[in-house]
Amino acid sequence: LFNYANKVGGIVVGTGDLSELALGWCTYNADHMASYNVNASVPKTMMAYLVRWYGTHRADAALKPVLREVLDTPISPELIAPKDGDISQETETIIGPYELHDFFLYHLMREGAGLEKIFALASLAFSDRYEPVTIQRWLKVFVTRFFTQQFKRTTLPPGPKVGTVSLSPRGDWRMPDEASAAAYLATVDALLDT
Repeated sequence: LFNYANKVGGIVVGTGDLSELALGWCTYNADHMASYNVNASVPKTMMAYLVRWYGTHRADAALKPVLREVLDTPISPELIAPKDGDISQETETIIGPYELHDFFLYHLMREGAGLEKIFALASLAFSDRYEPVTIQRWLKVFVTRFFTQQFKRTTLPPGPKVGTVSLSPRGDWRMPDEASAAAYLATVDALLDT
């Protein structure tokens, strides 16, 4: 893509979002890389909200069903070919629900909340959808991935800061690539012991 962009005088526009950056859910120097990443500070749940809103309030009759179909399609990196038309690699089955990860990220980054508070708030906010043990499981995945995938955020392409949370190393977020999650993981492991 970069070679072609140079050939035609263009740039490679990245589509990765804040949620993917937080979890490192991208391939280093592949979909991770672009000349400019327009969605770098927009979480995946906000992206879906915006598409849904546009589909409801602004899209013409031909576009509305297309946007609904996009929203109804499970999130997938599509690295494994579909079998009989079914997506065989669903992201949220592998790394957990984005609604939880975006919630964790917001309260960690924007509010500076500790993991105990994040867990308590998530247990209240999502009590109708997730058991506390499920929230704990995905919080552990979030913390693990957030720490181990920092090296991808260190080398991010530039992008705009749209909201109040950003993981750009040139702005809001600076963390060493080799930071340890051990103390945070011990906290998550102890959440249901109290």
